[in-house]
This record gives sequence, structure tokens and C-alpha cells, in this order.
Amino acid sequence: MSKSKLAIIGGSGLYDVEEFEDRELLDIPTSWGKPSDKILKINFKNKEVYFLPRHGRGHYINPSNINFRANIDALKQLGVTDIVSVSAVGSLKEDLPPGKFVIVDQFIDRTFARNKTFFDDEIVAHVSMANPTSNGLMNACEESIKKENIDYKRGGTYVVMEGPQFSTFAESNLYRSWNADVIGMTNMPEAKLAREAEIRYASVSMVTDYDCWHSDHENVDVQQVIKVLLANAAKAKNMIKNLIENFEKYIDPKDPTTNCLDVAIITTPEKRSQKTKEKLKFVAGRVLNK
Repeated sequence: MSKSKLAIIGGSGLYDVEEFEDRELLDIPTSWGKPSDKILKINFKNKEVYFLPRHGRGHYINPSNINFRANIDALKQLGVTDIVSVSAVGSLKEDLPPGKFVIVDQFIDRTFARNKTFFDDEIVAHVSMANPTSNGLMNACEESIKKENIDYKRGGTYVVMEGPQFSTFAESNLYRSWNADVIGMTNMPEAKLAREAEIRYASVSMVTDYDCWHSDHENVDVQQVIKVLLANAAKAKNMIKNLIENFEKYIDPKDPTTNCLDVAIITTPEKRSQKTKEKLKFVAGRVLNK
């Protein structure tokens, strides 16, 4: 079995993990353009780990303008097998207050202005998203969070809105009526693309506010969000250290993500041009080059 490699994708407020001393910044070109920023390569306790700030260092990339395809392709090139997303979200439930972590296991994708697939030219693939996150990786996240005594919830539905504006009051209450747990702007199409690239994915969401439905949070503002994020930054970084140490023991060799393209590509071989196969060589080379 090939060696497992972990990548962390950091969201708002998490742009670096300065505590790691053995570090190298990598500039990885892709067929889909440039990733959000240079990818930080870390060596920690004899493990090679990667960190990518989703919005770029300094937070200069709008959620709708994140090059999700380049981000996932670049990580695939580096041999990444597992991705943990750490994201800022708003809460849609009273029992998920600011500061609480949620290990997300479902998504509702409400985005509409993003490229959502690697398979949009000549080669068509339909991967299953019924269970979009890896159970083994979620187990690793849970152990890592528990070790830091962080208040958390295991399991939850994340509504992904387009943004960059926050919700209207009506939208916020609509999502609450769906029994969704948290709302954010970035885990889609990231999770879909990770699945297409056969990379296991898990999402740890850090609640920063109650969205606008709550009487105490009618006007969500960035300063309020960042204040809560910074308060949790140290815990998040310790969680990452724990993840690096423990994630491999939770890897499930039967996880369907690892070979999902075997039953996803529908295009007949004679219709697959060499040019398109070359473009997809990192994401889908395992199946296209058979």
C-alpha cells in the first residue's frame, strides 16, 4: 500500500503553522493554473505534511475566486492521500456557540459560480458524494480535538453558500429549517474535487458566530469573526499536530474514495484524447493510463 500523506487546507484566520521549524515553500504549477499560494512542506516527527492557505497568505482571494481545481491537483501531485479542511463557519443552531468545533459529515452545496469538476472536457465522470467525508479521517480529527479538550460536535451538515456576502435573515432561517448545522463559503467544490482526485477528505469547522438569525448576531462582521478565530488558533494548531501523529492509524484501506474512479468514468476509451488524459494525469492517471 502506498504511503499516506496528510495535507491541511487552512481557511480564514489560519494562514500558516509557524510552530513547525523544518519547512519549505513549494511552487507547484498545474494544468488548472496556480494554487491559492505556495504550499508549505513540513517535516514533523519523520512525517511529510503539507499546508495550503485557501485564501492565500494575507487573505486576498475571494471565496468564489479560489482556484479549487489547482489546489487539489497540486496536492495530488505531491502525493497527498488525505486532506483535512479547517474552516471558519457560522452556526445555525443554538447549541453550536462561537468557539465550538464541528466535524462535518454532510454538505448542501448552494454555490453557483465555481468550476466544480475536473471532468468537464471530453472525459465524463460521476463520482458518488453520498458520504463526502472519510470516516477514518473524521475519527482521527475527533481524537485530535479531544486531546486538546476542545468543545466539539461529531457530525453535522455544512451549507456552502456562494458569498462573499453573509446571509440575509430569510436565507439564514431557510437553512435552519433544513436542519443544517453550520454555514460557510469554501468547502464546496473542494470536497467534490478531492473525491474526484481520490483523496480522502474531512472538514473541521470552527464556529465564529451565530449567523444573522440569532438576536445577538443580527449583523455579522469580519472583526467579530477574526476575534473568535484568533482565540481558537492555538487550539487548531495543536489539533493539527495531533492529527499528524495519529491520522495514519485510522486509515481504512477499504475507504471507497481510494478507487472511486474505477466505477465513475463513463466516456469510452476511444473518445479520450491524449491531450485531455495529459491534463488529468495527476488526478486520474491511475485509471486513464490502464
